Amino acid sequence: MSRHVKAISREEHLRFVAARPSVSHLQTPAWGDVKPDWRAESLGWFDGDGTLVGAGLVLMRPLPRLRRCLAYLPEGPVIDWGAADLEGLLEPMLGYLRSRGAFSVKMGPPVVARRWSADAVKAAIADPGARRLGDVEATVREDGADEIAERLRGMGWRRAEAASEDAFAVGQPRYVCQVPLAGRSLEAVHNGLNQQWRRNIKKAEKAGVKVVRGDQEDLGAFHELYVETAERDRFVPRPLGYFRRMWTALTAEDPDRMRLYLAHHDGEVLAAATMLTVGEHVWYSYGASTARRREVQPSSALQWRMMCDAHEGGAAVYDFRGITDTLDEDNHLLGLVRFKVGAGGQAVEYLGEWDYPLNRVLHKALGLYMSRR
Repeated sequence: MSRHVKAISREEHLRFVAARPSVSHLQTPAWGDVKPDWRAESLGWFDGDGTLVGAGLVLMRPLPRLRRCLAYLPEGPVIDWGAADLEGLLEPMLGYLRSRGAFSVKMGPPVVARRWSADAVKAAIADPGARRLGDVEATVREDGADEIAERLRGMGWRRAEAASEDAFAVGQPRYVCQVPLAGRSLEAVHNGLNQQWRRNIKKAEKAGVKVVRGDQEDLGAFHELYVETAERDRFVPRPLGYFRRMWTALTAEDPDRMRLYLAHHDGEVLAAATMLTVGEHVWYSYGASTARRREVQPSSALQWRMMCDAHEGGAAVYDFRGITDTLDEDNHLLGLVRFKVGAGGQAVEYLGEWDYPLNRVLHKALGLYMSRR
């Protein structure tokens, strides 16, 4: 069937998203407003009858001093990835983006490849012979994922290497941790927490930790803790203006798209986090905490409140977002894996991000530029 791709309005894009149970928050029209250094455009896929059958948010980043750009669809586009004619969906997109000046296209198919249960991850961490999660036998291999990867390779797409941390780099995590909520009672979710999590939640309750929802005025308090967290965990923090822009853009699209939670104890905010919701999918987005009074377990109380609210709101999944695939005890990020999996989360591997060079010379030049920065 003949398909074509063209720009669509924000309203058309949002209606398409709203009609689906789960779409990444990075594929909503408002996300383009969060990224002012990129030129955002909503794309629509139409079949031969003119029916909108797919949508995507593409972010275009101009190459310095050239009238060409990198086109990026984070965790998208939202199309039928299992379609027999996948080529017929992706080739029109490449043609359209070439006409818009793109020299390279990067996308992140929202296709799950493998899942590891919490018990499987725990066993892998305890196994001295296991070095990376990807080398461990998965609990579930999703049907069709390997075939989609092979078809992408056959079309000329190549799996992207992990992006480095700098101003031009892009990239979303290939491995995430998700707590399934669909069809489970809150009691069952609580029972899925490991003993340490349940103990920490009780400690917080006995200590008098109170978790409340904040608003835009509380972003400053969140950011102070976030900067402290960045120093402690060795990452570069985003500025306060980024979170204010997120709040303004996302809540304008949907008042409940972004929430802020704060954990108080004796009049002081000890932990805070942002939560994003699109349909039945809820994400723990950014977290922050102080090293002071950690014994009262504010972060555990905060996460449990967010999971409870997600469950009450009918979410099918609570997504902790990215984890490392390392199982190395010397890696400081392994503690984060333990924390997230301890909440009963599954380790989930997506197909990762894929590149298509529309201009091989410029694509290679960008790769060399990035490798030297």
